[in-house]
Amino acid sequence: MTLRLSVGQHSEAGLKPLNQDFHGVAQPTDAQRRSRGIALAIADGISSSPVSQVASAAAVRGFLEDYYGTSEAWTVRRAAQCVLAATNAWLHAESQRGEGRFDKDRGHVCTFSALVFKGREVHLLHVGDTRVYRVHAAGALEQLSQDHRVRLYGGQTYLGRALGITSHLDIDHACWATEIGETFLLATDGAYEFLDAAVVQQTLTAHGADMQAAAQALVAAALARGSQDNVTVMLARVESLPTQIAAPVSRDGLRLPPHLSPRQEFEGYRVVRELQQTARSQVVLAVDADGREWALKLPTADLAGNARELDRFATEEWVARRVDSPHVIKAAPPERKREHLFTAVEFIHGQTLAQWMTDHPRPGLDEVRGIADQIARGLQALHRKEMLHQDLRPENLMVDRQGTVILIDLASAHVAGLSEGLGDARALELAGTLQYTAPEYFTGEGGSPVAELFSLAVLIYQMLTGALPYGLQVPQVRGAGDLHKLQYVPLRNRRPDLPEWLDRVLRKALQPQAARRQQALSEFLHDLHAPGPEFMKRDRTPLQQRHPLLFWRGLTLLFGLATVVLLGLRVSGH
Repeated sequence: MTLRLSVGQHSEAGLKPLNQDFHGVAQPTDAQRRSRGIALAIADGISSSPVSQVASAAAVRGFLEDYYGTSEAWTVRRAAQCVLAATNAWLHAESQRGEGRFDKDRGHVCTFSALVFKGREVHLLHVGDTRVYRVHAAGALEQLSQDHRVRLYGGQTYLGRALGITSHLDIDHACWATEIGETFLLATDGAYEFLDAAVVQQTLTAHGADMQAAAQALVAAALARGSQDNVTVMLARVESLPTQIAAPVSRDGLRLPPHLSPRQEFEGYRVVRELQQTARSQVVLAVDADGREWALKLPTADLAGNARELDRFATEEWVARRVDSPHVIKAAPPERKREHLFTAVEFIHGQTLAQWMTDHPRPGLDEVRGIADQIARGLQALHRKEMLHQDLRPENLMVDRQGTVILIDLASAHVAGLSEGLGDARALELAGTLQYTAPEYFTGEGGSPVAELFSLAVLIYQMLTGALPYGLQVPQVRGAGDLHKLQYVPLRNRRPDLPEWLDRVLRKALQPQAARRQQALSEFLHDLHAPGPEFMKRDRTPLQQRHPLLFWRGLTLLFGLATVVLLGLRVSGH
């Protein structure tokens, strides 16, 4: 016996010109059904917002897609809550970019409810005032969700909790054992305010096993009874359940993997050779049953007690699955149930950017700009999902045989909304290689897309010169007062053949104060390709600021010459 549901779902705009409700049911593979179950979700956008239909669609689609990309090491509750926290962060960020910044009622806001059936249990995730009911055989409706509405004096109410209202999400979770024949109803307020237990029971009885027809009939009934709102109804009946559930092999359900050797069979893969071995991880090249090549990254036994590092393995693959870009590493699809904790990503034939720089010690500007453009597109794909890479360095960039540049190693990625108590989307943890990290991480301000712009500018400078713009000074910063001590080495000191405007563009991107840089990757790229008047004008910056080393050498030489002249005059006077 396996988990099987009968589902019906229907939605209509009703008297309104636009349907701001959204709903959906996942269609998981057999392996996904065993590891993650079956999920269905419903969302209702707030009527005062012109973009709430975007929010409700993004919430449902994002949940049903991202949930199945999470690690099997996570429980249903944790996986679902992480996905919803990330979705909430994206919706809130979109609101802050539009009218919702000044008026929450016009932002990317929606209510949300989901049921996840796994094994012999069902999980409820809920925020807002969509509702989930259990339909009892006797005809009664048992409300399982709680409305997050605040009632004011005089009978007025407002939505107290919803997706997208704030950067922090507090979502309800409940779990219970389910039974064959149990039926659940999910509905938006345009439906449940005009339906009662008797109508629901009569409709289910009239349509028998046809849950789709029953859902359509309930929507029609709500509209006939006077609903003037969007109306959405979902029905789910448990038809069969697994007869036996294997006990998890560990608290999180996955074991630490063994050390792998060539020709060894592991989790449906055959190991070809070892690619890398460190104290924390082993990376091997492996092929699956179809002959596709994958890089498997496995935690070593040294991490057995390090929950934080093990969690990075669980998160890294999910981050890769959330992004669809030719410039970001792709994770293996979750096609089979796992027993061990590891990540599987595409194996890229090519070389790291570090190797590329060794082979190209003095590249041309156009060549470097082409690489920078591709790195930026990979970063932008992460940023659109409110994520930061946080470890941008030559070793974490691959150049494949076709010349495509790909961001790899997402273990340090920051996903907005996943950190407890985080007030905004900034990353506060130092996670990457220090010499490529923006100064604001060291001053406690945290990271942002502008911090990754700084890291990209460091890479461009290094590709052109083979050196770092501040040497090893940045990791020595301990507070905001240390920022003025950072001494930028002008690009043309090392590459006098490059144009002056390029040095000014990079100098701006590498400003120690984040507010003085370009404020978007697109702006930085535009400056690299089509510099404006501020970069083309003749440089009137004092020599001491433009070339401090040359200035002090010249001053020392003048003092030396002056001393020689004075000594000569003194000798001649005697």
